[in-house]
Amino acid sequence: MQRSVTILFDLDGTLIDSTEAILESFSFAFRSHGFTVAHEKDIKKLIGYPLDMMFESLGVESECVDSYVKAYKEHYRKISCEKTKLLPGAREAVERAREFARLGIVTTKTALYSKRLLEYMGLMQQFDVLIGREDVVNPKPHPEPIYKALEAMNSTTKECWMIGDTTLDIDAAKAAGVKPFALLCGFGNEADFVSACENIAEDAKSAVEKIGKLYLQKPPFY
Repeated sequence: MQRSVTILFDLDGTLIDSTEAILESFSFAFRSHGFTVAHEKDIKKLIGYPLDMMFESLGVESECVDSYVKAYKEHYRKISCEKTKLLPGAREAVERAREFARLGIVTTKTALYSKRLLEYMGLMQQFDVLIGREDVVNPKPHPEPIYKALEAMNSTTKECWMIGDTTLDIDAAKAAGVKPFALLCGFGNEADFVSACENIAEDAKSAVEKIGKLYLQKPPFY
C-alpha cells in the first residue's frame, strides 16, 4: 500500500510510561548534588518539557542545570529499559498505524535513549525517523521538531497527524500546520485539550482507530 498519511507520535505518556525511571533519575540528580528531591507531583507536571527547563522550573540555578542534567542522564541510561513499559494498546496502535501510514517519533527526550528504549521494546523498526531533544534548537511547542521529522521522511504537512498527551504536542502541531490528536492517557489536562483540540481519545490505539477510519474502508481494528 502506498502510504500518503503521516503519523507522528510523542513518546512519554503517549506510547510509553517511563515515570518511574524519570522520578528515580531526578531523585539521583538532586541527591548527588546534596539537595532535597523535588516533590513527585511537581516533577510530573513538567514531564514533556526538556530536562534543562524542568530542572530550572524545580528551582535549580541556571549555572548548575547542566550538571544536574548530566547526573540525570547518567542514571537514566542505566535504568531506563528496565523501568519503562509500553502503555496499554501502544504496540497495537503502532503496528496498525504502520499499515496505512508512515510513522515518526517527535519527543523532547534524548534521541539516543529513546531509540534504545524502542529497540528494546521491539518497535523502533516501525518508525521512519525519531527526532529528539538534541536534534533541534527549539523543542516542542515550537514546530521545529515536526518540520525536522517531515523533512527527514520527505513528507509534507498534508495528511499529517501529531498524536500526543500534552498541550506541548497540540501547540506544536498547530504551529506546524498538521492535525493534532490529544490523548488522555498521559500527563495532559483534559480541560486544556477541550479548548485546544477537537480530536481527543483515551489512548494511542483509540486515536489510530479514529484516524484509520478516515482513510480505510474497513475499521482499523477488527
